[in-house]
Amino acid sequence: MDGGYYIGWGTLALINAGLAQGKNRSGLNWFILSLFIGPLATLILLFVEKR
Repeated sequence: MDGGYYIGWGTLALINAGLAQGKNRSGLNWFILSLFIGPLATLILLFVEKR
């Protein structure tokens, strides 16, 4: 398998952690969640309200 896939998935998880922190949510929790559900986590983060 191509290693670029894992790099992209990890990068997306880091971006999601930053998005989550910007909305006053746990960056670590969202990072871990993003490792499992990836782009779906990004979509969820786009629509959740800021705390």
